[in-house]
Amino acid sequence: MQLVGGTADLLPDALARIRQDVDTAFDQLLPVPEDTRARLVEAMRYAAIDGGKRVRPLLLTATAAMYGVSRQTAVRTGCAVEAIHVYSLIHDDLPCMDDDALRHGKPTLHKAFDEATAVLAGDSLHALAFEILSMPDLVSDPFVRGELVATLAGASGMGGMAGGQMMDMVADEQDYDLHAITRLQQLKTGALLGAAVEMGAILGRVPPEGRGHLRNYARDIGLAFQIADDLLDREGDEALAGKALRKDDEQGKQTFVTLMGADKARDQAAALVEQAIGHLAPHGSEADLLRALARFIVERDR
Repeated sequence: MQLVGGTADLLPDALARIRQDVDTAFDQLLPVPEDTRARLVEAMRYAAIDGGKRVRPLLLTATAAMYGVSRQTAVRTGCAVEAIHVYSLIHDDLPCMDDDALRHGKPTLHKAFDEATAVLAGDSLHALAFEILSMPDLVSDPFVRGELVATLAGASGMGGMAGGQMMDMVADEQDYDLHAITRLQQLKTGALLGAAVEMGAILGRVPPEGRGHLRNYARDIGLAFQIADDLLDREGDEALAGKALRKDDEQGKQTFVTLMGADKARDQAAALVEQAIGHLAPHGSEADLLRALARFIVERDR
């Protein structure tokens, strides 16, 4: 993998470390009770532990590290973002939505357990996210905790991820143009990625007016991430992806690839990555991991 500034070894180590740290944190956050709630918590653990790339927690911890935030605080905050992401995947896979049978190379939650348990597990992970952010031992300053909650809530609801999911659910009935698809993906995918970066800066006590370059970075990688997903859905290997592919074409949905063509979409993703990296110009080597992450987003195979 060719990365900026000689950082080829930086990203694999960071990805491995964040996966381990997030799994450890969820293991601690989700002890299985000795009563009839056990099945619910086991389902939450099934979905939250040992799965996914953990891009969102890594974005958050990498941003927070630039401002001297403790690793433990950043990882716990990253788990709140990941809890929202995992809940969205659980619900996305349900028969009433995308009706998928495979996620991260294993049966989706409603297949491994049942639909009702999957709904409750998603609901509970949504609640867990805000419980984590409300814990006084996360950050002593209540104003910081409040801003973290507001940022994640805004990125999760109708003005963010859920709104984008609604736009996506009706996409096969709409004649979306490139502007509409961009808006859809800025909400469905980009909002939570942007929240991760923003929350890292909030932990670092960066004032809102000082976060503009980070918001621009997050906006560009969010779009690049989705273009890469669209390309993977068209061209990827299901065995590597660990989920069903080619579904957008089967459902007749418009995507960046259908509207732009694969080659132009690939070029656009690459341009967005270069633009994102350009937004990090005010930073030195402390931002190398964010630069490496931007490259990874378009070079990944899953």
